[in-house]
Amino acid sequence: MKRVLKITTIVLVVCVAFSGILLPGCSNSGPEIGKLDSGPEIGKLAPDFKLEGLDGQEVSLSDFRGEPVLLNFWASWCGPCRIEMPLLQEVYEQWTSKGLVLLAVNLQEDPAKVKEFIDDAGYTFPVLLAPGNKVPLSYNIRGIPATFFIDADGVIRDIKVGAFFGTGEIESKLAKIMP
Repeated sequence: MKRVLKITTIVLVVCVAFSGILLPGCSNSGPEIGKLDSGPEIGKLAPDFKLEGLDGQEVSLSDFRGEPVLLNFWASWCGPCRIEMPLLQEVYEQWTSKGLVLLAVNLQEDPAKVKEFIDDAGYTFPVLLAPGNKVPLSYNIRGIPATFFIDADGVIRDIKVGAFFGTGEIESKLAKIMP
């Protein structure tokens, strides 16, 4: 029994390690997954949007002007998104008291399915629903997860396409937007 557990653990560790190399994100784009072709860019104002949250409240990005925002686009069917979700929860718990706003935008999934996924995992950060493609297109989303680090002035200071595999990487990018 211990041998089976050890083998299973080794296989899982190897799979997670290689997923960072082989699956940097869920994408339908070409080989340049690490950067966006066009659309919002570092140093430019983040496109505003208005979306409904899982709680039924309408939220605009501009509601958070004056606060740094970590904006993450994801879907529950995306393996790399699932890998980074616990890291986002950890960042949410550690950084919201320091003024960070974390918004997780789910792309085009049934709200009931999204709510079940979030509740089952015990995530407590705000989840917004993007039922159409207007918001993803305004951010030129070509692969998920995609994360935008937006400063208090609403300016994009960093972009990451693909999953984070540790809070250290997220925190190094937060240093660009946190006061």
